[in-house]
Amino acid sequence: MGKGILIVDDAAFMRMMIKDVLVKNQYEVVGEAENGAKAVEKFSELKPELVIMDITMPEMDGIEAVKKIRAIDPNAKIIMCSAMGQQAMVIEAIQAGAKDFIVKPFQPERIMEAVQKVL
Repeated sequence: MGKGILIVDDAAFMRMMIKDVLVKNQYEVVGEAENGAKAVEKFSELKPELVIMDITMPEMDGIEAVKKIRAIDPNAKIIMCSAMGQQAMVIEAIQAGAKDFIVKPFQPERIMEAVQKVL
């Protein structure tokens, strides 16, 4: 598996926030994607160590993307992000193969805690 982290969120400011937290904590962000379809593409291309992915996105949602990424690499490490009150989706994401999830709006400590736990 490569190194670095792929950030997937349809909101540019969310990607920026997550990237900011990761970079401050000495993690390398190797790529960003704005939807699940792009995430699958970038995953194949970059082979990141970790993917941090939003659930609700246009074109292909995070759950579908998790399934596709895990089909490419069954050991892929994926952390899902979701807004409050999406418990059912979070459970579905975990069943699809996500390793952890972060609830928005997130605290930087929670992002780091999830990243350290999964890596």
